Amino acid sequence: MPEGYGVPATTEGLVDWGRVAARLEESTEYWMATTRPDGRPHVMPRWGVWLDGRLWYDGSPDTVHARNLRANPACVLHLEDGRQSVILEGTSGPSDPPGLDLGARIATAMTGKYDDLGYSPEPDAWEGADAGGLLQFAPVKAMAWFDFPKDVTRFTF
Repeated sequence: MPEGYGVPATTEGLVDWGRVAARLEESTEYWMATTRPDGRPHVMPRWGVWLDGRLWYDGSPDTVHARNLRANPACVLHLEDGRQSVILEGTSGPSDPPGLDLGARIATAMTGKYDDLGYSPEPDAWEGADAGGLLQFAPVKAMAWFDFPKDVTRFTF
């Protein structure tokens, strides 16, 4: 951060990763920024679940964001709330089928968040040749603050 923003000079009062992970787990909308082949940005909200240090989400491989990720997997993910900011840089792309154990965990978490909106996938939703596309976002670094600028915190993975 540039000088003058009031970012703490010590680690006292910084955001604990557990608080950030909790925000990622409870969030219902995740905004993902990808880059089009011509360099223009593309931002879309995504439904998903934060499990095992990754965002798992699904969708058609024909969407603009999925096509962008095939050409350049680098992307940025942030939450819908700008007051308690969580911004993650990383990569995203298609996932191998998760298997029934992880598939059940993803499906249960998705149903818990989105059942009232009509979305409740089955544990095997991402298995087999006819399955929809499961994608995963893996963070490389993150920045979060819940009381800007007093607790601006950076994380690397």
